[in-house]
This record gives sequence, structure tokens and C-alpha cells, in this order.
Amino acid sequence: MKREAFKMFLKPGCEAEYEKRHNQIWPELKQLLKESGVYDYSIYWDKDTNILFACQKVSGDSSSQDLGDNPIVQKWWAYMADLMETNPDNSPVSIPLPEVFYME
Repeated sequence: MKREAFKMFLKPGCEAEYEKRHNQIWPELKQLLKESGVYDYSIYWDKDTNILFACQKVSGDSSSQDLGDNPIVQKWWAYMADLMETNPDNSPVSIPLPEVFYME
């Protein structure tokens, strides 16, 4: 098991819609993440900066950040692109965060 964290950037005024869409996450996306070994996945919002902080546990060698070629993920990115800062392929701008402390 490994833990991963990264940050993304929410556009101002999009907080409620972002949360709404994630509360209605597509079953096929949720299943894909689980089948890829992603679990215990949380996203937090810093209202002062509009930075989204994501953390997940992963069994295996890949993470949600490795699923960009999957059509389900690409469709989700397009669905979320109006709410977030994105790259030209609609993937969210995502910056990995190295772990500097962990307490079990």
C-alpha cells in the first residue's frame, strides 16, 4: 500500500457545483478507481486559496493519476473542466505533493 497526495485548483465560485458532481460520482468511474487499486480517496478544499488537496491510498503500482488514457476518465475530465484549472487535454492541473510525515 502506498499513499499519494496532490493538489488541484478550483475556479472561484465553483465550490458547490464541484461538491455536487463528486457527490454524484459516476458508478463506472468509482468502479474503475477501485479496480485500479485506489481506495480511501479524499479531496479537501481550502476556501482561502481555492486549492483542492487530494489524498488516496493505492494498492499496486498505479494511482488515479495514471488513468488518463481511459475513456471514462477522459469523459470525467471534460465534465469537470468548467470548474477547474485544466491542461489542454482537459486533465486537471495536478501537482504531486511529497509525503514528509506520516503517523499510523
